[in-house]
Amino acid sequence: MAALSLKKNLRTLILVVILAGVLVPGNVKGQNCGCQANECCSQYGYCGTSNDYCGPGCKEGPCTSTTPNPSGGSVADVVTDDFFNGILNQASGDCPGKSFYTRATFLSALSSYNQFGSGSADESKREIAAFFANVAHETGSLCYIEEINGASQDYCDESNTQYPCNPDKKYYGRGPLQLTWNYNYGAAGNSIGFDGLNSPETVATDPVISFKTALWFWMTNVHQVLNQGFGATIRAINGAIECNGGNSGAVQSRIQYYTQYCNQLGVAPGDNLSC
Repeated sequence: MAALSLKKNLRTLILVVILAGVLVPGNVKGQNCGCQANECCSQYGYCGTSNDYCGPGCKEGPCTSTTPNPSGGSVADVVTDDFFNGILNQASGDCPGKSFYTRATFLSALSSYNQFGSGSADESKREIAAFFANVAHETGSLCYIEEINGASQDYCDESNTQYPCNPDKKYYGRGPLQLTWNYNYGAAGNSIGFDGLNSPETVATDPVISFKTALWFWMTNVHQVLNQGFGATIRAINGAIECNGGNSGAVQSRIQYYTQYCNQLGVAPGDNLSC
């Protein structure tokens, strides 16, 4: 009888421990990774801001150990506060992007795109330089959240029946890479998890989603052409609008930013800079 009683008590204790783990509010929050924008979700599923949460194993948020490369570094090691703010500080003080774009929101968005900045240390730095060069050109050094006079543009491809336009919405450029066209908003929304067709303005109001759309577009259309040189990234973004004499000034602007950032990061820019 004593043995049976002991086993019963042991089972009860185990059940209490399990239920306690399930019902603790902090545990539920952590397991769902429902952290605030400035918090990290640790490898064990808890929210916080210290290295225990943002360091090795960090699942999402402004992680400091994201996207490792063979040299043992990470994108966060390269995109330091000084690097990011060095771009942002080129914008004037009254720019809307000054209070919208932050390194923390970039790193939070980055946690969904682990292949960004992958490869060798030099390859990672060149990709980072290329990404931010195109971002700096399109946003005026992170000044603009929305395309200037964009609301006057159509950007509705009615032939695209997969992503039909909402007649009450506009699909002009928004975000770090100025996402445009209904088919891009629709596809980005499906991938990221927001209603791109019916709420395209989300890209200009939610900074994490804004950076996610830029990284989504980059990883979908640009990442795979990096080995062809920086010029291929321009072609992947704007094609004939800028390349082959379409807008040589814009091409040179992108190249200038790219070579500047490569110099800052201590990496050679490589060949084929122009498109």
